[in-house]
Amino acid sequence: MRGQGRHGGGLGRRRGRNLLRPTLLFLMHQGPAHGYDLVDKLRSFGIEDIDPSLIYRALRDMEEEGSIQSTWDEEKTQGPPRRVYTLTSEGNDSLQFYIEDLQTTRNRIDQLLKEYTQHMRDDDGQFHKK
Repeated sequence: MRGQGRHGGGLGRRRGRNLLRPTLLFLMHQGPAHGYDLVDKLRSFGIEDIDPSLIYRALRDMEEEGSIQSTWDEEKTQGPPRRVYTLTSEGNDSLQFYIEDLQTTRNRIDQLLKEYTQHMRDDDGQFHKK
């Protein structure tokens, strides 16, 4: 299949994109932040090989949806003013939804890994063709 790569789905290039929004919301849950600071902090969550323009686009989209708001910080910057992004109550609700969804997904992944590990141990890693 075209575009799916060796492991299917092109996961290598898209790693982190599904976690971008919940991670941004979490970072703003910790307090207001400039866009550059958010981009920098995303690295600690493994979201590092993503074009910063995609991050700023996500921030704009989340602001349009009402999950975050931004203001101009004209006092604390050297140079041109920068936007400061802040979580709204709607954004906090979205974060809670994402966290619950991630917990459900994690439980499913844990179950798959548990059963895979058991299968590999019990069947010596044999591939069974029918």
